[in-house]
Amino acid sequence: MSPSLPSPNANAESQFLGTRIRALRKRRGLTLTELAEQSKLTAGYISQLERNLAYPSIPALFNIARSLGVTIQWFFASEAPTSEADRGYVVRRNARTSLHYEDGITDELLSPQPLRQLEMLHSRFPPGTYSEESYSHEGEEAGYVLSGEFELWVGNRHFLLQEGDSFSFSSQEPHRYGNPGEKDALILWVITPPTF
Repeated sequence: MSPSLPSPNANAESQFLGTRIRALRKRRGLTLTELAEQSKLTAGYISQLERNLAYPSIPALFNIARSLGVTIQWFFASEAPTSEADRGYVVRRNARTSLHYEDGITDELLSPQPLRQLEMLHSRFPPGTYSEESYSHEGEEAGYVLSGEFELWVGNRHFLLQEGDSFSFSSQEPHRYGNPGEKDALILWVITPPTF
């Protein structure tokens, strides 16, 4: 797995991810090697992630989260304050938490509470970026292509989606996706339960 390097201008949110992975790994009493074995990754790759020298792929972070007993949602970061009136009900545009993956793929968490049965994400896929490896998990997913083109593989099926198209599938089926287009693909994604 060849990791993508964060840009020199990597923001605090991208620096947060590595720190969060390392802290949880240590709290669970795992060595780099043990986490690597459980997540089917290399210790060197996880070390690069923990030192903020690389962004993970989506399947890699999913495997790390599963091995550490959390969902990907646990790794979302934000410095933005949330008002007491909004807490648990509203996520303001300037207070979204986000995750950055390799190749510039980003997810912003739109749902306000991790303990509810529904998770909503706004995903951005730059041109030519893909989740190369299929993965599966509990639950169901649905999405809506806000703009751009989006390619989706579910099991042995392949779909090419355009702006305005929507989709849904069982998350238990192996799935992967990407952007074959020449502009960003923006996807509104809903997952239940919030296992991502």
